Amino acid sequence: DPYYRFNDVMYRWISLDNWTYSRTFKTPLDVRKWQKVNLVFEGVDTVAQILINNITLGRTDNMFNRYSFDITSVIKEVNFVEVRFLSAISYAAEQSRCHKAYSIPPACPPPVQKGECHANFIRKEQCSFSWDWGPSFPTQGIWKDVRIEAYNHYHLIYFSLTSFFVKSAQQWSLEIESIFDVVSSKPIAGLVTVNIPELQTQQTFSVKLQPGEGSIVLLVNINKSSTVEAWWPNGHGKQTGYNMTTTFIMEAGYQIEKFSKAYFRTVELVQEPIPGSLGLSFYFRINGRPIFIKGSNWIPADSFQDRVTYDTLWLLLKSAADANMNALRVWGGGVYEQDEFYNICDELGIMIWQDFMFACALYPTDRNYLESIRAEVSHQVRRLKSHPSIIVWSGNNENEAAIASNWFSIPYADRGVYIKDYVMLYVKTIREIVLTEDKSRPFIASSPTNGLESVKEGWVSQNPYDTHYGDTHFYDYSSDCWNWTVYPRTRFASEYGFQSWPSFSTIEKVSSAEDWSYTSNFSLHRQHHENGNDQMLQQIGHHFKLPQSTDPIKNFKDTIYLTQVMQAQCIKTETEFYRFSQSEIIKGEGHTMGALYWQLNDIWQAPSWASLEYGGKWKLLHYFAQNFFAPLLPVAYEDKGVLYIYGVSDLHVDHKLTLRVVVHAWSSLEPVCTLVKDGVTVKAQSAVPIYKESINDVLERCRNCTRKSCVITFCLVGEGGLQSPMNYYFLSSLKDAVGLEKSQLRAFVSQRDDSYIFVLQTTAIAPFVSLDVGSIKGRFSDNGFLMTEKKKVVVFYPWEPTSVEELEKSLTLTSLVDVF
Repeated sequence: DPYYRFNDVMYRWISLDNWTYSRTFKTPLDVRKWQKVNLVFEGVDTVAQILINNITLGRTDNMFNRYSFDITSVIKEVNFVEVRFLSAISYAAEQSRCHKAYSIPPACPPPVQKGECHANFIRKEQCSFSWDWGPSFPTQGIWKDVRIEAYNHYHLIYFSLTSFFVKSAQQWSLEIESIFDVVSSKPIAGLVTVNIPELQTQQTFSVKLQPGEGSIVLLVNINKSSTVEAWWPNGHGKQTGYNMTTTFIMEAGYQIEKFSKAYFRTVELVQEPIPGSLGLSFYFRINGRPIFIKGSNWIPADSFQDRVTYDTLWLLLKSAADANMNALRVWGGGVYEQDEFYNICDELGIMIWQDFMFACALYPTDRNYLESIRAEVSHQVRRLKSHPSIIVWSGNNENEAAIASNWFSIPYADRGVYIKDYVMLYVKTIREIVLTEDKSRPFIASSPTNGLESVKEGWVSQNPYDTHYGDTHFYDYSSDCWNWTVYPRTRFASEYGFQSWPSFSTIEKVSSAEDWSYTSNFSLHRQHHENGNDQMLQQIGHHFKLPQSTDPIKNFKDTIYLTQVMQAQCIKTETEFYRFSQSEIIKGEGHTMGALYWQLNDIWQAPSWASLEYGGKWKLLHYFAQNFFAPLLPVAYEDKGVLYIYGVSDLHVDHKLTLRVVVHAWSSLEPVCTLVKDGVTVKAQSAVPIYKESINDVLERCRNCTRKSCVITFCLVGEGGLQSPMNYYFLSSLKDAVGLEKSQLRAFVSQRDDSYIFVLQTTAIAPFVSLDVGSIKGRFSDNGFLMTEKKKVVVFYPWEPTSVEELEKSLTLTSLVDVF
């Protein structure tokens, strides 16, 4: 296993070598019958020479491109095909050496990443040369399908459809674009019929294809007497798609039938002045409705793309949807994901913020490089634009900020050269192509960016992190994460996060017994973020006692548990801050309309910012996300000794609800006092204050309470089973909590249909109760919770067959008092 222990370093020789793939094949068709025969590579990673029968067909240098070679004149009955790869590392180094005019930083990743240099000189998955959460495995090989296509007359290469709502006519229309290779020497005429039975829509068009690469654009108006159901993000409605058949019957003979799904949705990125504030808004309107974006950031699911199956993707994306997410950002240092990824997002209602694959670096703009990128961008936009899930194209990750904040210490005199390159690449090249190919969704040049303000400042603004515009990325590992005042009151938080370790069961698979301590060589080797392991301990230290066990393995497991508790609690605090800031402007800041934490998934088994471990297991953070992204949520924060509770709602209508505030002493399962407030109005799609009381008054009202001895819990309850998750507010650090007792936690497991019921019992209040069933695949209905009742029922949903016996044998129950 390349992920085992130190193999990423041991196997470095593989990527420094050149490899050749070859095979002999018989042609299954009579080649003389066909006007044109192509050898098509959907994906080659990355630099290769391609030969058939010892004749060079061409070269590849871009992992994100599709390559088609005309082999009509060279194919025989029996053929020898070769793909001769060049090491990506030596190619990147050579490209960098050849770029003599000026250097293009960064040359190499920080040493802690144990990576390779000059990733920005090769059009390849940037993080395959290492990242601060991932190993260096610069793969080479054929990473997508290869096929031979033979045809006469004409052949369909790309087929896409985008929907528009024509306001003046109050009608939906579809733009259908088909791109052909036409091999006949004269134009071909024919008929195209588009049929959407469910919408009583059928239209036939006469068309003519010119020789060469011909393209047909058809506009289909949807029958006005049919009711069109729009595609909605997860939590806001259904993801309706309609079956559509497009039939091409051309004079030259055979017909092509194309089956696809038509989705109807509109997207606008709204950037306009806000009353009482400097700057501009930054939010998405879907089908005319403003949507608060809730979700995370997606990185490649594996260093070896061929291991990423449909099941891998389904598990990770379904886990995102199950945690009440409605969006993911496909981050610009990975890959444009496979078709299945976007199909699943269409199905689950997960909106995609799609970066182009440029990240944390400056890039060359010489002619060959730009030519390769033009091909890449038009191919990817054509391939992906039919997906309703994609709501925005973004040029790069953090490259505007890299120039603005001068990450690479570029002398001021040379800055102009790099800004010119930046504009050349993202504006004059990528943006131009995107605007030509796809008029159905917005484009922004970078993330973070000040949006229209960046444009006004020549595409590189002075401070891309300005909270009055666009989106922001924010990381701070030293301040106390429970203190909401350290977070930016931004228009849109597109990246923020804290690290944690994956479960012991996940680490165990790639390590040996000598590795199982927080300070082992292995633990240091797996941490690719400078001082990351220490930063976690420091953050834990703000509010929790560090483990003191004399048993080294228990100590390691306890530390892992605490990193997960800390991460979950930190990101809960920050995300709740972003959610309750959506309806307010305070000192010109606010109207936050997006929270995408960094990051959703893991590329290997290591400490990282992810909420899903490699293999899909939910960390405590992911369970917390299920609650902090809930459609209805009460959120508490304290300001100058006053406790405020906000009602946050993503629901489409106002609700009259009851707020229950219950105060518990740490030492007792019986509540100290309960406050019930009826007739609380929580407004649709907003965050409104619903409760305010000074902490001193609360403590006085609930006699025998001090900040250290009590905890506040609260939830919202409405009619017809409408209920928010139970939320809580700590009045002091848990390391200072008075009265916490060791609880006797027990679980009784039974089976019900396809899932398993865990009945938990406790003898005392237990904070951060964690259920772990080792490497049995599946997830719980809830985890990491504050247990304030004698009994709680948790359901386990297995992802593969298991049994009560296996679950009982594997179960460990941990709460905060077990690690002190």
